[in-house]
Amino acid sequence: MTTQIFVNLPVKDLNRSVAFFTQLGYTFNPQFTDEKATCMIISDTIYVMLLTEPFFQTFTKKEIVDAHKATESLICLSAGSKEAVDEMIHKATAAGATIPNPATDHGFMYQHCFDDPDGHRWEFVWMDPNGIPEHQG
Repeated sequence: MTTQIFVNLPVKDLNRSVAFFTQLGYTFNPQFTDEKATCMIISDTIYVMLLTEPFFQTFTKKEIVDAHKATESLICLSAGSKEAVDEMIHKATAAGATIPNPATDHGFMYQHCFDDPDGHRWEFVWMDPNGIPEHQG
């Protein structure tokens, strides 16, 4: 069996989050969707569980981080080209995301990011495997 990853994120308004990520082109698994949570499909092996904050809290005794004020994680996904990175950032901006930083271009790697309505940071990166500099150790 291939290893799968399920990233769990707390959200304040599940319907708002579903609408936001739908505008970015993502789909959701109805088998794992109800009024408390949904399963957003990133790929055949990557999923994001968007959980209402009260439901998320049932999985931990720790305080839920306000992602508008603190960073708990940075979610980084690969893209097939620089243009694909820019397209995703454009979709996110149109859907209401905020852009915290300008794009960075290192030649072999191009990266840009946005913060979703709950403040979670999403990074998209394109890398040219033939252009990665050799490690100088």
